Amino acid sequence: MTLSLLLLCLLAALIELDTTYAFQFLISRPIIAGPIFGALLGDVAAGVQVGVFAELLFTDISPLGGIIPPSGVVACVIPLALYSLGIELYFGFFLGVVGAVLYSFFDALLRKTRFRWLIFLEKRIGKKPTDIKRIIAVALFSSFLMTFIFISILTWCCARLMFVVYPYIPAKMHFAFRLAYTAVPWIGLAALIPALRLKTR
Repeated sequence: MTLSLLLLCLLAALIELDTTYAFQFLISRPIIAGPIFGALLGDVAAGVQVGVFAELLFTDISPLGGIIPPSGVVACVIPLALYSLGIELYFGFFLGVVGAVLYSFFDALLRKTRFRWLIFLEKRIGKKPTDIKRIIAVALFSSFLMTFIFISILTWCCARLMFVVYPYIPAKMHFAFRLAYTAVPWIGLAALIPALRLKTR
């Protein structure tokens, strides 16, 4: 993995913390994260495109209750990392969507593990309240580290897969993926219409 991709994965893991764990400045929204990743890789336009498409695709899914939505950060970082390696955005985007869904399962597993850990830490904080800042810092760092490992491995696997498969993809499949990619914003807008429509009843 190149240095720029390693930095990209580090930045993505940091921005993913903004989703629920820390900051919450909305920089983890795809429409913001995409251009940031694009700027790091030297193609802001590609970052804006992927960010807008991912935003429209996931905008109807809210992290309410026990729902863990697909990661908009992962949906942006995978296609842009692959694009920097010469893979077309229309292939990378769908790999990014699959990765975003996989991350939601990974995050659910992390939360279950963390819950067991928090029961232990709660007792420790009860005995020594001054440890709370250090415990929060360790919890955030562990979340960051696990996310970085997940994103790095996923990016590497997607890159290896595409390097093996890409030369054998027929022209018809390129056309089909390109067409599906251009349909993504329309699917997202169609999902938004009921939410934005004025309720007259």
